Amino acid sequence: MSTVQKISIALPPKMAANLKKAVAKGGYSSTSEVVREALRDWEEKQEIKKEQLLNLRKMVQDGIDSGPGQFESMEELIAEARRRRRKTA
Repeated sequence: MSTVQKISIALPPKMAANLKKAVAKGGYSSTSEVVREALRDWEEKQEIKKEQLLNLRKMVQDGIDSGPGQFESMEELIAEARRRRRKTA
């Protein structure tokens, strides 16, 4: 059986009311259950952010590893983008 550690938190009135409302509606048996679910959701969100950051870093590195681009300057890139836009318009 797992052990439980009791902690005390302070919430703004609106959050406290929402917590109590969730229990009163019958979706949860206690305010602790609501907080535990919120923490599980937060942990999952943190993992997703971590994964997204790793993917972004990989894409940046892939871009660096692919070598120099085909345009010598930003002006050339912009000119090509404008040329392509006119061509499709």
